[in-house]
Amino acid sequence: MNRKCFLQVVSASFVLLFAHILSAQVHVSIQVDAARSLGPLDPVWNFFGYDEPNYTYSQHGRELIAELSGSNAARVQIRTHNLLTTGDGTPALKWGSTNAYTEDSAGHAVYDWTIVDKIIDTYLESGAKPLVEIGFMPEALSKHPEPYRHHFPNGELFLGWTYPPKDYEKWRELVYQMVAHCIARYGKKEVVGWNWEVWNEPDIPYWHGTPEEYDKLYDYAVDGMRRALPEAKVGGPATTGPGSAKAAAFLKQFLQHCASGTNSATGKTGAPLDFISFHAKGAPEVRERRVQMGLAHELRDVDEGLKIVSSFPRFAHLPVILSEADPEGCAACSAKDHPQNAYRNGTLYPAYTAMAIREMLDLNERSKTNLAGILTWAFEFEDQPYFLGYRTLATNGIDKPVLDLFKMLGLMSGERVEVKSSAAVDLDEMLKSGVRGKADVDGLAARGNHEVTVLLWNYQDDEASAAELPVQLNLAGLPRNARRILVKHYRIDQNHSNSYTVWKAMGSPQSPTAGQYELLKAAGKLQLLESPWWMDSKDGAVRLDVPMPGESLSLVELSWW
Repeated sequence: MNRKCFLQVVSASFVLLFAHILSAQVHVSIQVDAARSLGPLDPVWNFFGYDEPNYTYSQHGRELIAELSGSNAARVQIRTHNLLTTGDGTPALKWGSTNAYTEDSAGHAVYDWTIVDKIIDTYLESGAKPLVEIGFMPEALSKHPEPYRHHFPNGELFLGWTYPPKDYEKWRELVYQMVAHCIARYGKKEVVGWNWEVWNEPDIPYWHGTPEEYDKLYDYAVDGMRRALPEAKVGGPATTGPGSAKAAAFLKQFLQHCASGTNSATGKTGAPLDFISFHAKGAPEVRERRVQMGLAHELRDVDEGLKIVSSFPRFAHLPVILSEADPEGCAACSAKDHPQNAYRNGTLYPAYTAMAIREMLDLNERSKTNLAGILTWAFEFEDQPYFLGYRTLATNGIDKPVLDLFKMLGLMSGERVEVKSSAAVDLDEMLKSGVRGKADVDGLAARGNHEVTVLLWNYQDDEASAAELPVQLNLAGLPRNARRILVKHYRIDQNHSNSYTVWKAMGSPQSPTAGQYELLKAAGKLQLLESPWWMDSKDGAVRLDVPMPGESLSLVELSWW
């Protein structure tokens, strides 16, 4: 190569390098106006659930429930499957049982609330409360009882516990007895504050009956509840995501039944309905050996479901609970066997969840509905391998990064205030294709009496593809007398609030030593990025420079006296 060509190549290389450096150094500007309220920021995130009720009172189950409850000022609500399923209470993946209902040789009902009490006692002792899912069908009541129990992941899953009752009068009496027992044990004042949801995902084989038979199941269950507790807050139908035409049709027919159908249990018109529930799930895939999240799928489920609710003027104001809202559908399917679930141990899961919550709140504003709960279907699996990639909040008592997101959210309260970002992805674009072309760097902010909290994220659907970006956080609208501001900066990234990276650095031990275990426990706690510091505000405004690595989250807390 001659000298002239060499200089041209070098010159072009420097131009490209300089352009790359300039591009990398472009600041993201995020504006927070603490004086511009968007209404109350209700803790819609403090809802959790899982398939396996018997893990509730295990050692790590109790610890996790206490931690969830202690991280939220408002009471956490917990939903679990299998509260009425027949069995001896031995836990297993996607299975649980309470043996609440059996029959004697003459066909008379025998009620035993021992295991149900252990589950609800655990919630209440920790300050949480149940979101009671009425399910599934006891073996003695099932229209098709045999075979009854499955053994996930082998064989058929939806067996005798998924069928309608052979006797709806006995079904009604079972529900009545359950509610009456709870009132006797916990007091009416406590129980009247619970939500009671009938069944789970009746639009798929969780229910081996027609939509009309589900409506009948609902009518009889609600009649039993209301006989025991006239003020009981009842709802459903807990369908799968209404982005599916089948689930949407099921939700519509159920709402129509509640509005004007003939009640099978009472003969009257319509059925009581205090809240509406449906589910929303994403759809991750593996692309070029990396996980690509399916955010658009989950958001479309929410969007379509809220549109259906708003199309019924009689019900448009009712609380909507997304009684499962997750990046995909199978908590007990490990990343070992399902590589698209490899997002679960690290920072992609909490970054996705934070952004999804904000977008769901925006969809709720758009549809003018009443989104009251976004339930994360994740808990813990006792005596399972460390970090196997189940959709869990903790593994063997070690908090995972996603749990630290909920600790961040638990620090936010008061009025939601306006946030504008120069690197936000438009909501309609997310509904169409997710966050694919560029990262979404944005936030959610709240103002209390003497503090402002700002949750920030740097997220992209493709695993490990979001680059670090410098963020300039400009916060205005503070009280004029708030001249000295205390700043605390909490962080989730590869090096903070991240037990998974510490575990991998240890060599991924499945039998960690006592010292290693304590290090992992400490690494899983929510951590400050740096020591708290004081700064001065000017004319009710402050500015902070916040570097945001890919898949990171920051919770910036500013307080004054």
